Amino acid sequence: MKINGQIEFTITGKTPDHVTAEMPIQAGILNPFGTVHAGATLWFADVTATVLVLESFDATEGMKGFPLAINLNAHLTGNSKKGIFHAQAKYVKRGKSVSIVRTTVTDNNGRLVAEVTTSHVPSA
Repeated sequence: MKINGQIEFTITGKTPDHVTAEMPIQAGILNPFGTVHAGATLWFADVTATVLVLESFDATEGMKGFPLAINLNAHLTGNSKKGIFHAQAKYVKRGKSVSIVRTTVTDNNGRLVAEVTTSHVPSA
């Protein structure tokens, strides 16, 4: 069995305390039921949170200090078959050794799809 998919999204806003992003719902991220696969939703939320913790740095392969996720807690509260998912990441705690970010994912109607909390530590 061959499985193929494509996830892509756009960072639409970035400040030191807040990152927003949009992910179009497309065939490559749908599960067999026709809704967005939970893994795609979590990936979207996690990467949006990571962009926040990166602050003004651009991620490069093997970079020192890349914010590694050490914990992820998710509540999947909804889903959709079409449209765009919107993510909003904000700090719960910004720290030197551990940062905690809460990311909400909503659909086009503003309905909550996921509430994801991630903890990040800088890589050595």
